[in-house]
Amino acid sequence: LDTNGSRPDLLKKLVADGAVDYVAMDIKNSPEKYSLTCGFSDIGLIEQSVRFLLKGTVEYEFRTTVTGKFHESADFMKIGKWLSGASKYFLQQFSGNNEILCGSNDGMAVTQEQMQRYLHIIRETIPAAQIRGI
Repeated sequence: LDTNGSRPDLLKKLVADGAVDYVAMDIKNSPEKYSLTCGFSDIGLIEQSVRFLLKGTVEYEFRTTVTGKFHESADFMKIGKWLSGASKYFLQQFSGNNEILCGSNDGMAVTQEQMQRYLHIIRETIPAAQIRGI
Protein backbone atom coordinates (compact mmCIF):
# COMPACT_ATOMS: atom_id res chain seq x y z
CA LEU A 1 0.00 0.00 0.00
CA ASP A 2 1.32 3.43 -0.96
CA THR A 3 -0.06 6.09 1.36
CA ASN A 4 0.37 9.67 2.45
CA GLY A 5 -0.76 8.63 5.94
CA SER A 6 -3.77 10.93 6.08
CA ARG A 7 -6.23 8.10 6.90
CA PRO A 8 -4.74 6.24 9.89
CA ASP A 9 -8.02 4.49 10.78
CA LEU A 10 -8.28 3.00 7.30
CA LEU A 11 -4.59 2.05 7.37
CA LYS A 12 -5.07 0.20 10.68
CA LYS A 13 -8.22 -1.53 9.39
CA LEU A 14 -6.55 -2.72 6.18
CA VAL A 15 -3.62 -4.11 8.14
CA ALA A 16 -5.90 -5.76 10.74
CA ASP A 17 -7.98 -7.34 7.95
CA GLY A 18 -4.83 -8.80 6.37
CA ALA A 19 -5.38 -6.83 3.16
CA VAL A 20 -1.95 -5.19 3.37
CA ASP A 21 1.41 -6.85 3.85
CA TYR A 22 3.66 -3.83 3.18
CA VAL A 23 3.15 -0.08 3.57
CA ALA A 24 5.17 2.65 1.87
CA MET A 25 4.38 6.00 3.47
CA ASP A 26 5.44 9.37 2.13
CA ILE A 27 6.86 11.80 4.66
CA LYS A 28 6.57 15.15 2.96
CA ASN A 29 8.66 17.17 5.43
CA SER A 30 9.21 17.86 9.10
CA PRO A 31 5.96 18.20 11.07
CA GLU A 32 6.37 21.98 11.30
CA LYS A 33 6.62 22.36 7.51
CA TYR A 34 4.13 19.69 6.44
CA SER A 35 1.33 21.99 5.34
CA LEU A 36 3.78 24.31 3.57
CA THR A 37 5.11 21.38 1.57
CA CYS A 38 1.92 19.59 0.59
CA GLY A 39 -1.04 21.70 1.73
CA PHE A 40 -2.29 19.08 4.23
CA SER A 41 -2.78 20.76 7.59
CA ASP A 42 -3.85 17.94 9.96
CA ILE A 43 -0.42 16.70 11.01
CA GLY A 44 -2.11 14.76 13.82
CA LEU A 45 -3.44 12.23 11.31
CA ILE A 46 0.00 11.81 9.76
CA GLU A 47 1.53 11.34 13.21
CA GLN A 48 -1.02 8.63 14.04
CA SER A 49 -0.01 6.70 10.93
CA VAL A 50 3.69 7.14 11.74
CA ARG A 51 3.20 5.84 15.31
CA PHE A 52 1.21 2.87 14.04
CA LEU A 53 3.85 1.88 11.51
CA LEU A 54 6.70 2.33 13.98
CA LYS A 55 5.05 -0.36 16.15
CA GLY A 56 6.01 -2.88 13.45
CA THR A 57 2.58 -4.45 13.03
CA VAL A 58 3.22 -4.61 9.30
CA GLU A 59 6.40 -4.29 7.24
CA TYR A 60 6.83 -0.70 6.11
CA GLU A 61 9.06 2.01 4.76
CA PHE A 62 9.04 5.76 5.03
CA ARG A 63 10.29 7.91 2.17
CA THR A 64 10.80 11.57 1.42
CA THR A 65 11.17 13.07 -2.03
CA VAL A 66 13.84 15.70 -1.46
CA THR A 67 13.50 19.11 -3.08
CA GLY A 68 15.59 22.23 -2.94
CA LYS A 69 12.47 24.34 -2.62
CA PHE A 70 11.01 22.71 0.50
CA HIS A 71 13.85 20.98 2.36
CA GLU A 72 16.97 22.02 4.26
CA SER A 73 19.27 20.33 6.75
CA ALA A 74 17.20 21.31 9.80
CA ASP A 75 14.18 19.53 8.32
CA PHE A 76 16.06 16.24 8.15
CA MET A 77 17.20 16.61 11.75
CA LYS A 78 13.54 16.95 12.75
CA ILE A 79 12.38 14.12 10.48
CA GLY A 80 15.10 11.89 11.90
CA LYS A 81 13.94 12.52 15.46
CA TRP A 82 10.31 12.05 14.45
CA LEU A 83 10.96 8.71 12.72
CA SER A 84 13.64 7.51 15.13
CA GLY A 85 13.62 3.73 15.27
CA ALA A 86 12.28 3.30 11.73
CA SER A 87 13.45 0.12 10.08
CA LYS A 88 13.44 1.62 6.56
CA TYR A 89 13.68 5.22 5.43
CA PHE A 90 14.56 6.38 1.94
CA LEU A 91 15.50 9.76 0.56
CA GLN A 92 14.44 10.11 -3.07
CA GLN A 93 15.85 12.80 -5.31
CA PHE A 94 13.20 14.97 -6.93
CA SER A 95 12.86 14.37 -10.66
CA GLY A 96 11.64 17.37 -12.63
CA ASN A 97 10.35 15.34 -15.54
CA ASN A 98 6.69 15.97 -14.77
CA GLU A 99 4.53 19.00 -14.07
CA ILE A 100 3.96 19.70 -10.40
CA LEU A 101 0.99 21.22 -8.63
CA CYS A 102 2.92 24.07 -7.01
CA GLY A 103 3.92 25.59 -10.32
CA SER A 104 7.42 25.67 -11.68
CA ASN A 105 10.16 23.07 -11.17
CA ASP A 106 12.58 25.96 -10.51
CA GLY A 107 14.52 25.40 -7.32
CA MET A 108 13.22 21.88 -6.88
CA ALA A 109 16.34 19.92 -7.87
CA VAL A 110 19.01 18.97 -5.34
CA THR A 111 22.55 17.84 -5.98
CA GLN A 112 23.97 14.45 -5.11
CA GLU A 113 26.14 16.24 -2.55
CA GLN A 114 23.04 17.65 -0.83
CA MET A 115 21.44 14.21 -0.86
CA GLN A 116 24.53 12.75 0.79
CA ARG A 117 24.54 15.52 3.41
CA TYR A 118 20.88 14.90 4.24
CA LEU A 119 21.52 11.15 4.41
CA HIS A 120 24.35 11.73 6.88
CA ILE A 121 21.98 13.79 9.06
CA ILE A 122 19.22 11.18 8.92
CA ARG A 123 21.60 8.34 9.76
CA GLU A 124 22.27 9.90 13.14
CA THR A 125 18.82 8.67 14.21
CA ILE A 126 17.93 6.15 11.48
CA PRO A 127 21.15 4.22 10.74
CA ALA A 128 19.55 2.07 8.02
CA ALA A 129 18.44 5.09 5.94
CA GLN A 130 19.34 5.00 2.26
CA ILE A 131 19.15 7.09 -0.89
CA ARG A 132 16.93 5.68 -3.60
CA GLY A 133 17.06 6.58 -7.27
CA ILE A 134 20.50 8.10 -7.80
